[in-house]
Amino acid sequence: MLKRLTVLILSLVILCGVPFVSSQENPKPFVFTAIPDQDPERLQKRFGKVAKYLSDALGVEVKYLPVKSYSDTVEAFKNNKVQLAWFGGFTGVQARIAEPGAKAIAQGEGDQNFTSYFIANKSTELTPSKDFPRGIEGMTFTFGSEHSTSGRLMPEYFIRKAFGKPPAEVFSRVGFGGDHSNTLDLVQSGKYQVGALNHKVWENEKKAGKVDESKVQVIWKTPGYPDYNWTIRGDVDETWGNGFLDKVQQAILNMRDPKLLAAFPRKGFIKADNSMYQPIVETAHEIGLLNNEYAN
Repeated sequence: MLKRLTVLILSLVILCGVPFVSSQENPKPFVFTAIPDQDPERLQKRFGKVAKYLSDALGVEVKYLPVKSYSDTVEAFKNNKVQLAWFGGFTGVQARIAEPGAKAIAQGEGDQNFTSYFIANKSTELTPSKDFPRGIEGMTFTFGSEHSTSGRLMPEYFIRKAFGKPPAEVFSRVGFGGDHSNTLDLVQSGKYQVGALNHKVWENEKKAGKVDESKVQVIWKTPGYPDYNWTIRGDVDETWGNGFLDKVQQAILNMRDPKLLAAFPRKGFIKADNSMYQPIVETAHEIGLLNNEYAN
């Protein structure tokens, strides 16, 4: 009886043209991560909501994987622990070198013309200027992460351009705070006299009441450059079906809920492609930050 019932079910499946797929053959969870440019605990709460949105939009299980450092995001992407990542300009370049076929598919509105702020503790007596603040020479200086576009790569580019030598020869001491929020804390507390962070984190922390302008201020704003991007592995269609990459891109472009966009924070997303980040590639080579680590 059981054998006859099984045969009947299989016959119906074939007649209806529906593939018989076991639960073990269902696609694995689609996983994404993001560079920890702010407090990781806050990011965990925010990106959990983004994972839920993407799950609903894509029709597959989507998980957010938190990471501890910028380099961890690249390694996770390279090793296929994540298939999608919200990168900075430089980490995106590193990831696409590490994983040929990977594509930048979206960027935030305004990310094509991103800026960094140089901030100084008020005790330095430095004042805001439209020109590069050459008075920072000889002071202590902190970047954010070593792999941050807005917290290290572009600030170092402008420092080298102004002084004709690397930061270690410009400042009395150079540090790396790890993320933009920490850069603010280090300069505001006086542990470092000057630092560089991305303008969005400064504005966000200011709105959150974490900037004490009696202790710290912006002294210079850099020219614009391309930065943050969503980058996806080029082999995702092999696991989740033809057209999945395009579907992910469209889901990101359709993300309009302010509560979701606050995780970035952005007003929305626009299309991007690898060619937009060529200036980052050229700058990284110029100042010696692109080595063979991610080229193999």
